[in-house]
Amino acid sequence: MSSSKFDGLATAEEVIELFASRVEGRSFVITGTGALGIGAYTALALARAAPAHLVLVSRSAKTTQPVIDDIKAAAPNVPVTFVQCDLSDQDAVRAAAATILQATPIIDVLINNAGIMAIQDYTTDKRGNEIQLSANHIGHFLLTNLLTPALLAAARTRGEARVVNLTSMGHRISPFRFGDYNFSGGAAYNPWVAYGQSKTANILFGAGLTKRLGASGVTSTAVHPGSIWGTGLPVHIDIEKNLKEIEEVALRETGREWVWEPPRSKTKSQGSSTTLVAALDPDVPARSPAFLSNCQIRDPYDYALDPENAEKLWELSEELVGQKFIYG
Repeated sequence: MSSSKFDGLATAEEVIELFASRVEGRSFVITGTGALGIGAYTALALARAAPAHLVLVSRSAKTTQPVIDDIKAAAPNVPVTFVQCDLSDQDAVRAAAATILQATPIIDVLINNAGIMAIQDYTTDKRGNEIQLSANHIGHFLLTNLLTPALLAAARTRGEARVVNLTSMGHRISPFRFGDYNFSGGAAYNPWVAYGQSKTANILFGAGLTKRLGASGVTSTAVHPGSIWGTGLPVHIDIEKNLKEIEEVALRETGREWVWEPPRSKTKSQGSSTTLVAALDPDVPARSPAFLSNCQIRDPYDYALDPENAEKLWELSEELVGQKFIYG
C-alpha cells in the first residue's frame, strides 16, 4: 500500500482508511491537541482505527477535554492519556516526558504538532530563548530525545518507529540564523523571520534525528500541513495585513521569490492528511529524512535538509537544553 494517489485535497479519513492496519494496536503521542487545531483532528482520525493508546500533550486541560470527549464518543475502547505541558518551559517538558514514559513504554509514532506563529512582540522563555524557537523547536527537541527509549522499544518490537515534525512552507522565509538566532536580544526581531527560522529548525531536526537513530529503526520526517485558517495558529496575526508581509520578508532573507502553494485553504481533515501519511505510509521510512507537503515527498529549500546545518543545529540545541544525547 502506498499513499502516492493522495494530493493536497486528500482527507484524513481517506488516509486512515488505506492505512488502518498500521494504526491498530499501536501507540501514538501527539503534541498540540487543543480543540481548535489539527492535532486534535489527527488524534480523532487515529482513534477510529483502534490504536493501542493515544497520548495527548497540550498546554491546557480545558481545551483538550472536548477532544478527549469526542474520542471517547467515537472510540470508547481506545485508552487516552492527557499530559499537560508548555513546550516553551524545559522543566515542564522534562516532567511531561517522565509522565509519558510511565503511561506508555512503547511509542510507535511521536507527532510533534504543537506550534505558535508570528508572535508580534519579541518574547522569550524563562531561559532567554526567543519564544517561537523555544516552543516550536527547542521544546520538541528535548521532548523527543527524552522519549527516545520508548521509540527504540517500538522499533525493536515492530521494526520501526517514527517522529513526525510539523513544519511549514514558512521555512522558505528564513534559514536558521546561527549567527544570531536570538535576534540580538530583540533589536533585530521580525516575527516572520523568527517563525521561518523555527520551521527550518523543525526540518533540520528530523535530519539530525534520522542520522542518529535511523539504523535502529527510528526515522523522522517533516510535514507542511497546508493553510488551515480555522485553527488557533493565526491568532496573533491580522491575516489580510500580516500575510502580505511574508513575500517581502522572504525575498529579503532568502533572495527567492515567495510562491504560495495551492490549495490556499484546507479543512482540518485535509490539513491532517499529510501528517497521517508521514506517520503511516510504509514507503516513508526508507526515504527519510524527508519533507512532505500535500501528501507527497517534496524538496524543501536546500538549507533545510543540509547535513552540516543539521549537525550545527543539533549541537546548539544540546547547549540550549543543557544535555547531550548520544546514540549508537
